[in-house]
Amino acid sequence: MRSTSVLFWRMIRLTVTVALLSLCRATEYEYLSMSWKPDMYNGGRSYVKPPQCMEIPDDLRLCHSVGYDNMMLPNLLEHETIAEVKQQASSWVPLVHKNCHPATQVFLCALFAPVCLERPILPCRWMCEAVRDGCTPIMEAFGFPWPEMFTCDKFPQDDVCIAISQPNATEATKPTGHSPICPPCDNEMKTDTIVEHMCASEFALKTKIKEVTQENADRKVILQKRKKLLKQGTLKKKDLKKLVLYLKNGADCPCQQLDNLGNQYLIMGRKVDKQYLLTGIHKWDKSSKEFKNTIKKLKTYKCPAFENVFK
Repeated sequence: MRSTSVLFWRMIRLTVTVALLSLCRATEYEYLSMSWKPDMYNGGRSYVKPPQCMEIPDDLRLCHSVGYDNMMLPNLLEHETIAEVKQQASSWVPLVHKNCHPATQVFLCALFAPVCLERPILPCRWMCEAVRDGCTPIMEAFGFPWPEMFTCDKFPQDDVCIAISQPNATEATKPTGHSPICPPCDNEMKTDTIVEHMCASEFALKTKIKEVTQENADRKVILQKRKKLLKQGTLKKKDLKKLVLYLKNGADCPCQQLDNLGNQYLIMGRKVDKQYLLTGIHKWDKSSKEFKNTIKKLKTYKCPAFENVFK
């Protein structure tokens, strides 16, 4: 059996019998198109191209390091081209970086880049629910709902399915002594982190903060009048003058940037319903070469289309 196959089985386990595990080892990820069952997941959709097994490309960042080398196309989300997979999957990379649940990458890649087996294997329902429950608060902080295409009721709970070993209960419930940082307040000043925040935002500006108050479970962030718009998005100039942002569910989580109102900040946000949510805040540090390079990159970087994904 190939080394990639060994790595895969170390990373995830299939909730099946030893007989099926032996079958998977015997095939060594060879894909048999005659075994494809389109009604397993997509309601019987027929594909123009026959299913194929292909190498996971280096620039499919979400799944290139998942633990196996080959993926099946069309995938379990009905993507028929690798270009479509890359575009849709790239929107989920920031969520994996947030470490909201240890199974996030395995769950997503089981759908975006399913491993080549005799037949498609879906994630277990309980794993979907665990990832959903762990990651939804972070997604909501950025104004994104858990999408319908990942409705957990679609996934099997008693049939063959992909899962991961549950974390040690003692470690998982061990108190950390402090609340997790509010997701938009991740103060890591690396270029990729700031760019990810920018891509999850509709608009961005340079300004100072006038006042921060608490409103129910949120924090209300009132900006000073003087603002420099860096990314306009759907934000109208008339709305810019009286712009008020809300840190969703941010009343009890730490946000160091909101404790110091004397600095200038790169502030990002997006409109959800009738509110403008704060989706990212980073100190405007002119002395940092990394920050200067980030601002330069933001002017030309092409973000994935989040709106097409989180529906």
